[in-house]
Amino acid sequence: MKAARHSRLSIETPEGVVFSFELATPVSRALAWAIDAAAIAAACSVVGGVCSSANILSSDGATAVSTVLYFVISVVYGILLEWRWRGQTVGKRALGLRVLDIHGMRLQLSQIVLRNLLRLVDTLPALYLVGGIACLFSRNAQRLGDLAANTIVARERKPEEPDLDEIAPAKYNSLLAYPHLAARLRSLVTPEAAAIAIQAVTLRDGYDPIARIELFAELSSHFRSLVEFPEQSLEGITDEQYVRSVLRVIYTG
Repeated sequence: MKAARHSRLSIETPEGVVFSFELATPVSRALAWAIDAAAIAAACSVVGGVCSSANILSSDGATAVSTVLYFVISVVYGILLEWRWRGQTVGKRALGLRVLDIHGMRLQLSQIVLRNLLRLVDTLPALYLVGGIACLFSRNAQRLGDLAANTIVARERKPEEPDLDEIAPAKYNSLLAYPHLAARLRSLVTPEAAAIAIQAVTLRDGYDPIARIELFAELSSHFRSLVEFPEQSLEGITDEQYVRSVLRVIYTG
């Protein structure tokens, strides 16, 4: 029996913060895959051309190697780009899609490797037939690789510009004293993390005091793990103040 397929996935953190993702449709995923397939084919053509011009292989050998090469490059391509671009490939970036952990946790390299290795099964017998059927029948539009790795593919969130004067008043921000580090932080913070931080600051008065402290400690720890600012710039700053400073860095760059 076909499961009721969701169009959105909502995740609630232990602190009560709920954020929602619009799941990618099988059509948008197919279009992203078509772009990636073209990029992979171009890479294979370049490598194959080099081997041919060097007379390394016979024509029959070149055909066999090209077939194997396509699958190898496709797997390596997916792993490298999804790890480097935090869940995106050329095709996903063009379509505004991103791979995410289904529980909202940080995407791990092991998940990326697993979902890309199982891509070889999803593509069987041709044109992603197995993966396409899995997407159509799974509750969260997941192919077999996603089901095994506990990942989803969602549309990249574009959070609305926050009211900075409300959540991060325009006073001295020690993080902005290091523009190169601020720029790096700005490039590493994902839209999802920024949206969670905005919601945490906006709804802070509604949280239990202990839960609020724990929430901002977790958010602060995440942002600090992305970029290490000099200790003198963090003296006397609470976790909540640090998160507010990060938001001003993100939205005033």
